[in-house]
Amino acid sequence: MMDQNKTDAAAIEAILFATGRAVSLEDLSKALQKSREETEALVRNFQADWNAAPHGTEIIEIDGSYQMCTRRDYYPELITLELNPQKPHLSEAALETLSVIAYKQPVTKAEIERIRGVNSDHAVNRLVEFNLVCELGRAQQPGRPILFGTTQEFLRLFGVSSASDLPEINPEMEEEFKAEAEKEAEVRVDV
Repeated sequence: MMDQNKTDAAAIEAILFATGRAVSLEDLSKALQKSREETEALVRNFQADWNAAPHGTEIIEIDGSYQMCTRRDYYPELITLELNPQKPHLSEAALETLSVIAYKQPVTKAEIERIRGVNSDHAVNRLVEFNLVCELGRAQQPGRPILFGTTQEFLRLFGVSSASDLPEINPEMEEEFKAEAEKEAEVRVDV
């Protein structure tokens, strides 16, 4: 039995390394030809063993999927290796739009604009370009507008396993944000 566990762990390692993306538990189950429960136990054991060892990579869970990625401790060395590291720069408007999408998903562009009070086309397009936001489908309403939500890349970059793990908004801060938004709306109308 011990040899089979080593073989399964090696297969999990190969799959996660070769795909370079998050792989769902269902896909791992199919590849290993094991039940979901057996696969989950194997993956969690492999993840614990791998992450405890001094590797340059770690196994992370993202919304029920697993991915092998570089440990943050080694980011400086990777950046040094790159001649011109390209980091996506998000404007304040893009960050605000990303927050709305993360907390309200799935959400239409019209809902985003209603919440922000401004046109959000450019910000949404930029977030899609950086693979932080994607189309989730179409709303069941007139015009069938596109529904947006966050991606696995968003979860990975922000270090959360799922959107439900996002920090809760402090109720006092929420009231403060609402007051600021109302004040901005009044200023725009008065100008």
